[in-house]
Amino acid sequence: MPWIAHHHVYTPSRYAGGTQKMIELSATSRQPLRAAWTLERLNAELTINLGMSIDRSTHSTYTSAFNLYITFCCLHGFDIEPTPCTLALYVTFQSTYINPKSVDTYLSGICNQIETHFPDVRTARKSLLVSRALQGAKRHFGVPTHRKLPLTNNNLLEVLAAYQPSPSHDDKLFLAQLFVGTTCLLRLAELAWPNTIALQDYRKVSMRHLTQISDTAISFWLPGHKADRFFEGNRLFVHASTNEPFLLFKSYLSSRDSMFRARPELWLRSDGTIPTRSWFINRLRHFFPNSIAGQSMRAGRATALAEAGVAPTLIQTAGRWTTDTFNRYVRKSPFLFEALLSGCPPWNELH
Repeated sequence: MPWIAHHHVYTPSRYAGGTQKMIELSATSRQPLRAAWTLERLNAELTINLGMSIDRSTHSTYTSAFNLYITFCCLHGFDIEPTPCTLALYVTFQSTYINPKSVDTYLSGICNQIETHFPDVRTARKSLLVSRALQGAKRHFGVPTHRKLPLTNNNLLEVLAAYQPSPSHDDKLFLAQLFVGTTCLLRLAELAWPNTIALQDYRKVSMRHLTQISDTAISFWLPGHKADRFFEGNRLFVHASTNEPFLLFKSYLSSRDSMFRARPELWLRSDGTIPTRSWFINRLRHFFPNSIAGQSMRAGRATALAEAGVAPTLIQTAGRWTTDTFNRYVRKSPFLFEALLSGCPPWNELH
């Protein structure tokens, strides 16, 4: 195993003195001399790092996909080694029961879960046989994607008229989340916790002490999400010029601070719990059908910005989309695509 010192690679055969000399060299380096770990601790820390390589929700999905693959192999008496033929048969079988687009995602999960035991699984996944089987399944069993409608300004005003004036803390919370979430292009997962307790992660919870209030704006810190692998976070602003979002956010903070001055979480219900996805969606269902959901906030704000002539690159940055994700979103969202065409004359801005 190579030895590392002063950013150079050494091996006992290349460096006279071997281990003892390296210990002496380490003692004179600027780095402090650290005690050796036991093998048990090394393995434990390695396991933690491997487990955190993907988000909890993604890990749950990938584990489910892997379990389906194992069940398929056992059901048909196949070896679990992921050869092109086995994966192609798996695609054919699963596509008759679930959307082939989901099967495509499941293949990624299988690769992630089984790669340590079968290093060639990604080669098999990309093989011509598997690719054509998946393409054929999408043509054979594919169904149109029913995208959620964007949340419009009239929709927001409808909710506002129904709740105001209301002394209820939970009403103020819902209004603030709905308006702030739309204004700041937030994902629902950035406002509320998952319903599944095992997927709830405090590293993704916005905190009250990181929120700043002035006469011109309210800013709060958005911690990392699953697309932000290094949890760098972002500071988001709700300016006073936005009127309703600013006033509703300020009203909620006043209510929250009077009830939970010692609690660190930014978004809290009247019972002291962090709002969950189901809590938010259930309230949304009082006003809108299933065609409007959590992602409608981002879709609505992005569409409104495009209609106002904002450049796609600025919308992408404001929404914290990666380039590839944003380009796919534009292509798949008829509302945003139409808004970009009508609101942004320069065609080259779309690319």
